[in-house]
Amino acid sequence: MTDATISSNPDPNVTPPMAQAIPLGLQHVLAMFASNVTPSIIVAGAAGLAFGSGEQVYLIQMAMLFAGIATMFQTIGFGPVGARLPIMQGTSFAFVSVLTAIAATQGLGVALTACLIGGLFHFSLGTVIGRLRFLFPPLVSGLVILTIGLYLIPVAIKYSAGGAAKFQMEAESFGSLMHWSVALTVIVVALGLKFWGKGILSASGILIGLIAGYVLALALGMVNFGSVGKAGWVAIPQVMPYGFQFEIGAVIAVVLICIVSAIETVGDTSATTKAGAGRDATNDEIAGATYADGLGTAVAAVFGGLPNTSFSQNVGIIGMTGIMSRHVVTIGGLVLIACGLIPKIGAVIASMPLPVLGGGVIVMFGMVAAAGLNMLTEVKMNRRNMIIIAVSLSVGLGLNLVPTAVQYLPGVVKTMAVSGLLPTALIAIVLNLVLPQED
Repeated sequence: MTDATISSNPDPNVTPPMAQAIPLGLQHVLAMFASNVTPSIIVAGAAGLAFGSGEQVYLIQMAMLFAGIATMFQTIGFGPVGARLPIMQGTSFAFVSVLTAIAATQGLGVALTACLIGGLFHFSLGTVIGRLRFLFPPLVSGLVILTIGLYLIPVAIKYSAGGAAKFQMEAESFGSLMHWSVALTVIVVALGLKFWGKGILSASGILIGLIAGYVLALALGMVNFGSVGKAGWVAIPQVMPYGFQFEIGAVIAVVLICIVSAIETVGDTSATTKAGAGRDATNDEIAGATYADGLGTAVAAVFGGLPNTSFSQNVGIIGMTGIMSRHVVTIGGLVLIACGLIPKIGAVIASMPLPVLGGGVIVMFGMVAAAGLNMLTEVKMNRRNMIIIAVSLSVGLGLNLVPTAVQYLPGVVKTMAVSGLLPTALIAIVLNLVLPQED
């Protein structure tokens, strides 16, 4: 079979020759790798885990391992589970705002228990997902995605300046030229490759930018390899490493974000079939993708991993290459599983200084916000829709910026109120259902 035949074949069961399939699978991994491990680093920091500690290394490992396993749920599937499409799964940014708030106030045990229950709920949505899509028109979906990006951008700036915790931001080195030079190196290299590179160099621009920043940080003496030397070569995941700690408020918060994540997966599934086969996704494919999404999240939580979702940037690779083969993405999933079982890889990632990560996430979080804006361009900006955007953003982000405004609310309610994403999403959904349409 020729390259041209493979590229134009809309059948996801077609397998390119291994000489092509392996590099194509690696390209999918490179495109999502940085985005996949970043949420675990942020949540670990919110939980008070030391940067580069064994616990943080473990969370990074689980992000890689269960992204790979969830990807294989999608591409290979079993029974009703899995779309059997080239859908790459990875750790979801949508949950970061809620999980950082829960981890900071109630601990990782509560956060991961909520993820386990939320994953099971997400799995159950596979039976009704088609009937929930009306809740998330472009107005609401775009607003939710924009809020995720806006919530995370301050984290990116803090990391770029050299810290995240209060004591780090008070240090003399916070905001130093050394820190910003590393972060800007990542941004310049990533953007340069994205727009002037070709093929795999363009697709993996952010990852290569992180490597460039890492090398500069190493030359400046900012890298500590102590955790790499202590890390083993092979590790077995632990069952409920932080225990089972049920808190109803945390569960409700995560469940609500699971609905958002499920709708995101519906969109990515539809985009995959459009990009690779020029058709709409079938109901079975959408349901199967939702089942796989939820099951991947639940299984990951059992072993200390954060919720996963389909990765939109990998849909872009399918559109760019024209290769629809699900077996190519399966190879990418196998690579992630191998990385997740080797602690030294997680330790190398954990040794990355914060400004290196900060430069990468400035680009990534900005792109999340830009993706939300792009969805909102589909919305007619009449008075009704502008009011929905205004009220939702003002209350959602306002309470996050001034958490003492709701200091007398009960603990779990306060956690949800200051999460940024939840109040924005709930207000947008309710107003969109209640306010009359304008001619």
